[in-house]
Amino acid sequence: MRIGILSDTHDNLQVVDAAIRQLNSERVDLTLHAGDYVSPFVIPRFADLQSPMIGVLGNNDGDHHLLSARFAEHEHLDLRGGFAAVTAGGMTIGLLHGDDRELLQALIGRKAFDVVVHGHTHQTEVRTLGGTLVVNPGEACGYLTGRPTIAVLDTVTRDVELLSL
Repeated sequence: MRIGILSDTHDNLQVVDAAIRQLNSERVDLTLHAGDYVSPFVIPRFADLQSPMIGVLGNNDGDHHLLSARFAEHEHLDLRGGFAAVTAGGMTIGLLHGDDRELLQALIGRKAFDVVVHGHTHQTEVRTLGGTLVVNPGEACGYLTGRPTIAVLDTVTRDVELLSL
């Protein structure tokens, strides 16, 4: 199974559209978004994904109620709140934004998940800690680093490919 991973889109509509095109061309089976959409008007863009998307909220997401309503308008988009436990491709995946460092470290340290996906830092990171694969796809928006990135996880090989948009 191929899982698309993105985070920190921060209302950058051009990059959101580019990320969706890239994920569709990669033929991902599932997309995970680690939060910071920022405004509800960006959510309908994700309807063009050819895969289901599970998302969580980030620290810059304003109107949680309206974000949830925009997600609910699309059958294949699912907003889970601040955290999601996802089982896909034979793996258990913890999905969170990552702004609570203590929670992030606890999830990694307890080895409760095969993979922990987070965002928030706007920095790409792929590493294994105590058997847990930790993935931060970096920032899709490109605002802080000037380098918009997303990632694709292959659940069979456990390989993660970081892709520049």
